[in-house]
Amino acid sequence: MMDSWVNSTDETARSATEPNVAGESGSGADLHLELDGTGSRRDQLMRALRESIRSGRLTQGTRLPPYRSLATDLGIARNTVADAYAELVEEGWLTSKQGSGTRVAPRAVPLESERSRLSARRSPRRPTHDLQPSSPDAAAFPRSDWMRSARRAMTNASNEAFGVGDPRGRVELRDSLVDYLARARGVRTKPERIVICAGFAHGLRLLSTILDGAVAVESYGLAFHREIVSETGSPTVPLTIDEHGARVDEIPDSGSGTALLTPAHQYPTGGPLHPERRSAVIDWARSTGGLIIEDDYDGEFRYDREPVGALQGLDPERVVYMGSVSKSISPALRIGWMVLPERLVDDVLDVKGPRELSTGVTGQLTLADFVSFGAYERHLRRMRRVYRRRRDLLTGMIAERAPHIRVSGIAAGLHAVLELPPDTERMSVTAARRQSLELDGLNAYRHPDSTMPSREGLVVGYGTPPEHAFSGALEALCLALPEAPDGAD
Repeated sequence: MMDSWVNSTDETARSATEPNVAGESGSGADLHLELDGTGSRRDQLMRALRESIRSGRLTQGTRLPPYRSLATDLGIARNTVADAYAELVEEGWLTSKQGSGTRVAPRAVPLESERSRLSARRSPRRPTHDLQPSSPDAAAFPRSDWMRSARRAMTNASNEAFGVGDPRGRVELRDSLVDYLARARGVRTKPERIVICAGFAHGLRLLSTILDGAVAVESYGLAFHREIVSETGSPTVPLTIDEHGARVDEIPDSGSGTALLTPAHQYPTGGPLHPERRSAVIDWARSTGGLIIEDDYDGEFRYDREPVGALQGLDPERVVYMGSVSKSISPALRIGWMVLPERLVDDVLDVKGPRELSTGVTGQLTLADFVSFGAYERHLRRMRRVYRRRRDLLTGMIAERAPHIRVSGIAAGLHAVLELPPDTERMSVTAARRQSLELDGLNAYRHPDSTMPSREGLVVGYGTPPEHAFSGALEALCLALPEAPDGAD
């Protein structure tokens, strides 16, 4: 059994045996904890804190010591205390808000059986605010222009278009993409080398079926993309990420014959692949017969720099270029494209099957018209202005309310990374949920086999909320952020 007296370092402490007035916002307390030696230190600490609250020694509003102080006095790791605090916040025993620290929650001793019954009856509630980097603003869908293109496309479509679907996709869409991608993204291709798919995940699943051997991936990326590759028997090998993007010099020693990259805007940490690394990964593919899969998920959205052209333009025979309208218009359309090296077209079509089963013809014909008549680029120009303004609001509010937090990855895309002090990510995500705010922690994107140092941060998608809800989402975000570390300016 471990006994410890813990003294809050914020202000002059009060004895825990002297009851606080209900609702009093004291800044700290002398805290006597007894760890019972059973189970992990985290579980011991949580039991001790629950018992202190349940017995009334810690009353509502009492501010707990900073977890660094508590960790030092108990002789345990800081992240152990941080995890215990975060779990007790989630359970409702504690609250955590910027500027207020971690405190005993009002009614922190609920009838647990009653809470369980209520939770079982209560249907899951959607969060009030959504800052996940999952999609663009659904309210900004270009309805009028899309309907205009749909009417024109249906009027002009041949009867043949409504027969059995071509697995390559409608030629009208492939023709329009050749022109647009060459002009806007520097992609070099022909209509017969484009295969339409139902989005990036669908295209990656088709490609993964024909790949051999390990696939090098970025140490931070979407877990379900890695799972798609792994499901076909290809292991994924993480590449270190730094300020210049993926360390492509690690590919030769990884034993991989394929590399999956986000060269224009690394997902989710932000930033383009450095020009020297772009050249180096092309050299690797040429010298080894390797393949590069380029995920250009938000290549159209650039704010503070010139657009970064597609890697595919450097060598169309070594790069599979993949894009979609999931970020630019809407994921609900389920339309994406693969620009393939000539040698892979037949293999991909064999996997896809003899007819189109994934993407409807009306959506393809409408998108072809939407692109050909310039509505797509008008929509992109308008949304760039909207998203840039939101990005500026985000960065301005963080600079004012939480200047100790650095915002990175903001030159492009629809999300930013808020770099947090050590051991605060989990608590911040939990605090956000208590603000009815949904967002992701950076470690949710980390490859489980990565050996690079872990980074603490929040991935904030500023494209998702509708215009009227964006300010409220930012307010909730600021309330969830951790305080400045001790000694910080």
